[in-house]
Amino acid sequence: QVQLVESGGGLVQAGGSLRLSCAASSGSIFNINVMGWYRQAPGGQRELVATITSGGRTNYADSVKGRFAILRDFAKKTVYLQMNSLKPEDTAVYFCNARVLVITSLRNLEVWGQGTLVTVSS
Repeated sequence: QVQLVESGGGLVQAGGSLRLSCAASSGSIFNINVMGWYRQAPGGQRELVATITSGGRTNYADSVKGRFAILRDFAKKTVYLQMNSLKPEDTAVYFCNARVLVITSLRNLEVWGQGTLVTVSS
């Protein structure tokens, strides 16, 4: 089993910045293939924000390009989301996601964090 622990959410004014962190851990040895962030606004569906592969390839939602940056430290099994120029429409619960290979069992898993709330006031 792999667990994801997120931190860094909170309340910020429009135009401000926040940095989210997500750390993966397990009692088993695992490799990370992709880590990323998704978000779900009140009444909305979960949507992709940004992902990053083990090779460093990134993918961003159009709505956050140029404002958000996803960074990784896969040696620490951690991914970050630097969010700048925040807008009220960025308000959502942000979920960390990881697709991993558990070495001991050769199982591919997709894991979700518990979510962290980001609120942007106007």
